[in-house]
Amino acid sequence: MQHEVTPTVEPRDALESDIAGLLSELTAVQTDLLGVLTRKRSLLVAGDEAALGAIATQEQDLVLRLQACQDRRQRLLAQASDQGLPSDSIKSLSKSLPAGSRKRLRGELDEARERSRLLQHECLTNWVLVQRTLLHLSQLIEIIATGGRMKPTYGNGSDRQDQGALVDRAV
Repeated sequence: MQHEVTPTVEPRDALESDIAGLLSELTAVQTDLLGVLTRKRSLLVAGDEAALGAIATQEQDLVLRLQACQDRRQRLLAQASDQGLPSDSIKSLSKSLPAGSRKRLRGELDEARERSRLLQHECLTNWVLVQRTLLHLSQLIEIIATGGRMKPTYGNGSDRQDQGALVDRAV
């Protein structure tokens, strides 16, 4: 009787493959997100409202893809915990792999971390740009509402001159 030999995959080899797959997907999502954030910054600077509205669907798709990566990461860490391996992070889990596997994954982990820093920078840049735009708009509204005259901080009443000339009187 002939026994069929099925190839067995070592648990650590499967972990390396799973981590590599996760990092590959994360790389794709991070790269796409960097592209979208860069385009978004350009659109914010240009004030292209129509294109900004259209980019929102791309952002939503990327949020879903990032959530899928996060879910995959959580499953992988739970599996590692079940096997008695480090499960606090992908980095610590990869350190428990054989030396060859560690070396192969170290570069990918470092690149993912660097892309995360770039993403944080891009997000902060866009946030600052939006905040400065909002501040500018609020200052314009204040100028229109007050006719360009600032109300005194201290005083004993409102003067008719303090009301907005552009809004209240024909100029």
